[in-house]
Amino acid sequence: MTYGDRDQLLRDDAYLIHPLQHSGEHDDPLICVRTEGSTLTDMEGKDYIDGLSSLWNVNVGHGRRELAEAAADQIVELGFFSCYAGATNVPAVRLANRLRELAPGPLNYTFFTSGGAVSNDSAIKTARYFWQRADRPDKTKVISRKHAYHGVTIGAMNATGLEAYWADFGSSLPGYVHIDAPYPYHYRPADSGVGCGEAAARALEEAILREGPDTVAAFIGEPVQGAAGVIVPPEDYWPRIREICTKYDVLLIADEVITGFGRIGHWFGVSHWDVVPDIITFAKGVTSGYVPLGGIIVSDEIHDCIQHAPGDRKWNHSFTYSGHPTCCAVGLANLEILEKEGLIERCRVMGEKLIDGLRTLRTLPHVGDIRGIGLMAAVEVVEDPASRRPYDPALKIGGRIVKKMLENGVYTRCRGDSVNFAPPFVVTAAELDRMINVAGDAIESVTA
Repeated sequence: MTYGDRDQLLRDDAYLIHPLQHSGEHDDPLICVRTEGSTLTDMEGKDYIDGLSSLWNVNVGHGRRELAEAAADQIVELGFFSCYAGATNVPAVRLANRLRELAPGPLNYTFFTSGGAVSNDSAIKTARYFWQRADRPDKTKVISRKHAYHGVTIGAMNATGLEAYWADFGSSLPGYVHIDAPYPYHYRPADSGVGCGEAAARALEEAILREGPDTVAAFIGEPVQGAAGVIVPPEDYWPRIREICTKYDVLLIADEVITGFGRIGHWFGVSHWDVVPDIITFAKGVTSGYVPLGGIIVSDEIHDCIQHAPGDRKWNHSFTYSGHPTCCAVGLANLEILEKEGLIERCRVMGEKLIDGLRTLRTLPHVGDIRGIGLMAAVEVVEDPASRRPYDPALKIGGRIVKKMLENGVYTRCRGDSVNFAPPFVVTAAELDRMINVAGDAIESVTA
């Protein structure tokens, strides 16, 4: 295949706006032209290990002909037709039924979107709708956590707990509240006799009481906070969160955009803690990123609220591409691969190998924390591990480590000075070893 002039492609920001656009971060972009398994190939033919599954989403690996064929076959038969009430299509029906089988507890009904942020917006709107229909109109507030990433559409952006995403967008919509996250490496509870998980859960209860239980519609949280640097909560955290939400009639929304479809060793991440939320949001791994698809899965109670609404109070929420037949066909084929090849169990096994390998980097003088679960891990570097004092952000240590890793054949991203790892489930043991060695060399070189 002819790709065109490399110099022209390198100047693409003359006419293409990238996500998180900033000229200083696009001087020498990776131009990926071909992929296979866990391998990326650029225009010069240089290979890289995909250490982040592109963007946490290519779970079954690159170059899956089965997914290409599923898309092609569906496009020929029915590429697109509206799925608005009064119309439907076979792939959407089949995929919604499959998700009903996989989701925990009484989460049996799916509404499809086109991505993660709009899934979270849909969940927030649905939570508010539920309480409006229950004649509790003041229950509109949404509680989320610091370090959270729920997307950057206007509603999801206000739930996101990373302040860099708020600036210059006229943010701070009313009704959004942020509390401390269960970040074991940095969060120190005021009560020294209380563990991080319990203290962070109490922060939710305190926020509900402070705001007033009759004003809080929902709490939204990622089972493992991904974009913030793979923050894995203590084991007692999510069961306590479920108890608190139930106690105060607050809907629990699990943002499974990254953790869903096997990333931490379960079909849905909350299952690791035997927790059943009221709404699950998903995207990314449902199609392994081959086509855009997302959605929300809601409980029977929420579905009954929607289904039995009077005509003048119907659930007026929609997307043109909801239930897109081609995307749903790819989603079905993707779930079949995950199940047929045992990739979720493989994710658990390879995840243990990844985290064990990363732990060997503790001998490096500036490695502060190594954390992870399944094929989702991070290494956080700090200036002083003894005090956990971070580097001056102006030094951009994490960014420099990621750049050095790319030079040596491993692609990933960082958040601050936490370097993230989330390779495809088909990653080999040799690729994991290579990725860990490259990371160690880069950390040692940059922090020396």
